Amino acid sequence: MTATTILRIDASARKVGSISRQLTDEIVARFDGAKVITRDLADTPLPQVNESFVTVTKGSAEAEMSEAQRKIVGLSDHLVTELQAADVIVIGLPVYNFGVPSALKAWIDLVARAGVTFHYTENGPVGLLTGKRVIVAMASGGTELDSPMDFATPYLRHVLGFMGLTEVEVVHADRLAFDAEGTLKSAKDQIASLAA
Repeated sequence: MTATTILRIDASARKVGSISRQLTDEIVARFDGAKVITRDLADTPLPQVNESFVTVTKGSAEAEMSEAQRKIVGLSDHLVTELQAADVIVIGLPVYNFGVPSALKAWIDLVARAGVTFHYTENGPVGLLTGKRVIVAMASGGTELDSPMDFATPYLRHVLGFMGLTEVEVVHADRLAFDAEGTLKSAKDQIASLAA
């Protein structure tokens, strides 16, 4: 039996004291013997999508690409390859101002590609990254999971599902400003109950 491959994505700007990083540590530790690919978006920030990227991903031939376009498309291809190689994707989701961090949005913009991670059919879009499990570690001071002010987790579930990643579990530490100890204990209990 082959070992599970995990893609771990950390999006917190904080390296020290980050609850989402603490939770992704503990989630990954549940998968004994797994191969782990780490994508730390604070250590290696990704570029924002720009006109060059949009132009080239809309159909420019390889021979017509500039060096800058080859570089950003190559990065995008590499990020997609990491996703394709993973059986389990673990995403640290600190909620910043009710939404996903810009670092995570940059990653999403580089991997959500028509004809690569999804395609359009006469019946609508179809995701191409099927058969994978996603575990999201959501941390916030007071934005409760799936509350009217939570724009982060519904968005993340939607865009992941758009790419075919429909098996999404959310571990949440979502009231840290009000009851840090109780909230963290609840998140750890959720992790302990995850199937590995």
